[in-house]
Amino acid sequence: MIIHDTVEISYAMIAFTCLGLVLIGGLLVAMRLRHRYHPNLIGALIGAMLCFLLLEALPALT
Repeated sequence: MIIHDTVEISYAMIAFTCLGLVLIGGLLVAMRLRHRYHPNLIGALIGAMLCFLLLEALPALT
């Protein structure tokens, strides 16, 4: 896949971000169902991943 435009780069990054969120969310749901982790721990993990994603992806988008 060859990307020449900045709009295409942002669309591709958003698509991969959504895919990663779905996969990691599914993993966290499986962890919750299997190991009975507390919902606050799951929320903290999701928040930490989104914060890391925001800090890494935002400079690439702007």
